[in-house]
Amino acid sequence: MSTPHTPPSDDTRCPCGRGDTFGACCGPVLRQERRAATAEALMRSRYTAFAVRDVDHLLRSWHPRERPDRDELEDSLEDGTRWLHLSIQKTTAGGPFDDTGTVEFTAVARSPQGRQEQHEMSRFVREDGVWYFVDGEL
Repeated sequence: MSTPHTPPSDDTRCPCGRGDTFGACCGPVLRQERRAATAEALMRSRYTAFAVRDVDHLLRSWHPRERPDRDELEDSLEDGTRWLHLSIQKTTAGGPFDDTGTVEFTAVARSPQGRQEQHEMSRFVREDGVWYFVDGEL
C-alpha cells in the first residue's frame, strides 16, 4: 500500500521547475480545477505528480490504452526515488490547436542507488480536449 501524497502548498515553488508557484502552475491541473492546455503542460504536471507521488493524477493523465495497473504504479513510486529537477529540451506540436505532440525532457532524481537521469521523448495525444500521455522512448 502506498504512502498518501502530500501536495506542496500553493505558495511554494512548483516542482516542475517552470518558476511559478504550485498554485499558479501544476496545482490546479493535479486538483482537476483546469486541464493542461498543452502537451508540455501535461508533461510538467506529470513530473510534479511523480515528485509528490500523486498516483491519481498519473493514472488520469495516462492514455487508457497504455495505463498501467494502479498497484504496479504505486509500487514503482515506493522505490525511494526523490525527483529533483526537470529540464525540457524540445517540444514538437502539442499546442492548444494540435491533437498530438512530443516533449523531450531530462528528469534528474536521487535514488537509493545514487543520482539518476532519465532522458525521454514522450508522446501525447489530445482527445475531446484532454491531453493524455501515451508512451515514452528512453
